[in-house]
Amino acid sequence: MDAVLERILAPEPSHANATEALNFTIWNHTPLVLIDEQNPHKPVVLDLFGDNHNSSASSSPAPGRTCDAQGCKVAMRLCSLNGTVCTFRNFTSATQAVMEWYVLQATNIFSQVPRQELVAMSYPGEQLILACLFGAEPCSHRNFTSIFHPDYGNCHIFNWGMTEKALPSSNPGAEFGLKLILDIGQEDYVPFLTSTAGARLLLHEQRSYPFIKEEGIYAMSGTETSIGVLVDRLERKGEPYSRCTKNGSDVPIPNLYSDHNTTYSIQACIHSCFQDHMIRNCSCGHYLYPLPRGEKYCNNQDFPDWAYCYSDLRINVAQRETCINLCKESCNDTQYKMTISMAEWPSEASEDWILHVLSQERDQSTNITLSRKGIVKLNIYFQEFNYRTIEESAANNIVWLLSNLGGQFGFWMGGSVLCLIEFGEIIIDFVWITVIKLVAFSKSLQRRRAQAHYASPPPTVAELVEAHTNFGFQPDVISHSPTTGTYPDEQPVPIPGTPPPNYDSLRLQPLDVVESDNEGDAI
Repeated sequence: MDAVLERILAPEPSHANATEALNFTIWNHTPLVLIDEQNPHKPVVLDLFGDNHNSSASSSPAPGRTCDAQGCKVAMRLCSLNGTVCTFRNFTSATQAVMEWYVLQATNIFSQVPRQELVAMSYPGEQLILACLFGAEPCSHRNFTSIFHPDYGNCHIFNWGMTEKALPSSNPGAEFGLKLILDIGQEDYVPFLTSTAGARLLLHEQRSYPFIKEEGIYAMSGTETSIGVLVDRLERKGEPYSRCTKNGSDVPIPNLYSDHNTTYSIQACIHSCFQDHMIRNCSCGHYLYPLPRGEKYCNNQDFPDWAYCYSDLRINVAQRETCINLCKESCNDTQYKMTISMAEWPSEASEDWILHVLSQERDQSTNITLSRKGIVKLNIYFQEFNYRTIEESAANNIVWLLSNLGGQFGFWMGGSVLCLIEFGEIIIDFVWITVIKLVAFSKSLQRRRAQAHYASPPPTVAELVEAHTNFGFQPDVISHSPTTGTYPDEQPVPIPGTPPPNYDSLRLQPLDVVESDNEGDAI
């Protein structure tokens, strides 16, 4: 990296001997290049170490391939398929390019180191925490639970409530909070991995995983940082009012942070979703996220194309939208609003004795082994001994709907309960009459279908009697076949004729003969 910085700052072929002993194995895989943009339509890509840096004879750029700082931009070249497909990731500043390249190479190296060795490389709790006080009770590194973070190393959680009993806060105010003095060890920082100095901290719920990189805040070195906390609890209603989940069981993404036995969070879901896409597209997992069983972390040796794949997936908007749509917010969540204030610490008057005491406690030395730039003082407390609940409620439900309808109905039509009863009665009557009409129509339709075989109206009784009357008692003549002895068309034998009725009651009497009520009287 020193050689790279020399070429970026002074890209001249005068440092050939300085790069002869360098191992370009990592560099050849993902090099930084200079892009000459003096002609925007035809940019020229220049290698920092020349075209023939693989040989030991010369590692200088080719003649005429130098450019000034204003005309050149530093970019990272990412290739796949044995260098046949390449892309360039451009940066507006060389500082961004150098740090991104270094982080990418550190990821390649750390992914091949066992996790136990990485934990041993990081700061233990007794080296980080110089002093601890919770309320009026002293505490130490033993009251913290350590977890490993790929970016920050060992992180230490106070009052997590996983295995130990949770400690309650007795009163609000700065005197009853958590007071810490931390040794951040700034002199051991890797200059290309991070360019900031301080302590990274995060307030989160008990039994929840701390995503300190995404949600944490910095406390500056050489200061006392006071953080007053207000608590807001959010309660969402869930379906159909909002997309939320109670415990993540209805989310189709497997939670890779479940090994910590923590509660569901949307950050855990988004990280798990990205790792799932990484494994499916790049055939390996990224070092920053937990790894599913049976998979391997990405590195240049086993997966030469992983950097190209990761860079393409990282800028893929469709991938981010897919994960956001699949993941849901938690129905019950807690948010901490922090009021942060800082002051210089230790002061000039107290700096000497404080650093002497802390140096003696840490290193058992009478000399000062600590500096103002390497220590941080924190004071975290509750501002109020209560919390605010923000609860979702339905904008409209059945009760409100009926109330609004009744109000609009009464306002525009003067309606009341009696009007509604009358309307109900009208509707019932209408339905009943309709049913009766349909039944009557069905019966008439059946009668019409039964009479459909008659060509004319059916005969009356008088016509039927007249048809079977034989005044002369003549035998009915019907053609008969003497050979077969049957009637044609298999007709039945006709009914014999009968004389007309002759009743005395049908005799007519003259109108002048009228019978009286008494027997024998006549008029």
